[in-house]
Amino acid sequence: MFEASFESLYAYEAPLWYRDAKFGIWSHWGPQSVPMMGDWYAKWMYVQGTPQYEHHLRTYGHPSVFGYKDLCRLWKAEKFDPDALMDLYVSAGARFFCAQAMHHDHFFNYDSAVNPMNSVNVGPHRDICASWQAAAKKRGLPFGLSEHLGISFSWWNVNKGCDTYGPYAGVPYDGNDPAFRAFYHDNYCHVINDPTVNVPRCTTEPRFHAYWRRVMDELIEKFEPELLYSDSSLPFGRHWADKTKRAKHTDDRAYDVGLQTVAQLYNKSIQKFGENRAVYMQKNQGPEIYRVGVLDMERSVLASASSFPWNTDTCIGDWFYDLNAVYKQPSLVIEMLVDIVAKNGSLMLSIPQRPDGTLDEEEKFILKRIGEWMKLNGEGIYSTRPWRVCGEGKTQANTKEGKTAWTKGDVRYTAKDGKVYAFLMNAENGDTAVLESFGESRVTRVSMPGAGPLPFETAMGLLLVKLPEKLPTEYVNLLVIEGEKL
Repeated sequence: MFEASFESLYAYEAPLWYRDAKFGIWSHWGPQSVPMMGDWYAKWMYVQGTPQYEHHLRTYGHPSVFGYKDLCRLWKAEKFDPDALMDLYVSAGARFFCAQAMHHDHFFNYDSAVNPMNSVNVGPHRDICASWQAAAKKRGLPFGLSEHLGISFSWWNVNKGCDTYGPYAGVPYDGNDPAFRAFYHDNYCHVINDPTVNVPRCTTEPRFHAYWRRVMDELIEKFEPELLYSDSSLPFGRHWADKTKRAKHTDDRAYDVGLQTVAQLYNKSIQKFGENRAVYMQKNQGPEIYRVGVLDMERSVLASASSFPWNTDTCIGDWFYDLNAVYKQPSLVIEMLVDIVAKNGSLMLSIPQRPDGTLDEEEKFILKRIGEWMKLNGEGIYSTRPWRVCGEGKTQANTKEGKTAWTKGDVRYTAKDGKVYAFLMNAENGDTAVLESFGESRVTRVSMPGAGPLPFETAMGLLLVKLPEKLPTEYVNLLVIEGEKL
């Protein structure tokens, strides 16, 4: 069993299911999807002059009269069909699933005894997380939850403000309503006069730290998730607010509530299975912190392979459904997945749902194309491990998620069961692939899923493979290499 300390949790090892799964789908969904204007609506609707504020004023009314609590009642999720969606995700190749438990808006997507502003009491009148869990378990997918509560207390300082000009100048927003003080947080300590100035994400308020801990305890005891994701660093140490800072100071007692949660997550799994099968993800890139679980890179990738399993979380569009979003196309998602897996990582992909719970036609198309590719080439993804080199070629993946200009010399490698999998990032019909990393190997067979065995030769330490005149896929193509000393 683990103790709630860094020293004890450094013994953590990612479970086999996670190291084998490689690809998961994430439902980042809640009341903020209602206006279909993307992420952070619950914050920007209280900042005069922003597009969200103007939309809210003209669509629903002034935030002093119709606030976020009222918007939550409009979220009905009336066409939400978790079984149908989970079938789509499984067909796309997902091997685990994660549901959003709550976002920074402090609205819970499950039947909570801690927070009455939840999806059973308000809006859908349905336990969203329990519905997702049932659908995932029915299909044998490990189930995870994402929590975004940590920054909520200071993030939502703007609901205590008021307009500075216009007909409602000086009229307090509904975040000042004493009847909803618990929902909107008693966070006057973080209120500032200029709402465009960022307040510290990491509140030092012990009462909120204790509240966060109560909520995490409820989540773990209620759902026993195989994965718990914090949209932050490990709460609530001195570098908690900066996801990119490589924190080295682990003596801060503010980490205690985070460590208690991680230990509880793992120990609950040990009690259930006789071994730990749970994963905790957080975003601080300092090994002194991320070694208690799995490092998560939001909308980014590592530049090179890691000896520790890690994760990229991203979305095909904006985090909440946005009518104006431009989606990542299947080619980009597949190229990201290949590069990430070659570096010992996994990809957790969010597919934004409309407020009624459905996906649009383009999202379904993207999932379909990813699934077709995975059915053909998943052998080189699932249950693989990094090879002795993660790739060849001079091109580095775009760490900011833009389209990478791959060349025909760019290759990414994985390995499994004595085979090496070479992903050709930009192959051309009828060309010859030149692989540089097989000088000491004796290659006996090279094949391509969808094309069968291919002619090859070795010369001057190079492996030369003649590619088919018509490649099996318009996306990344795969070579399966067998032999000795691979």
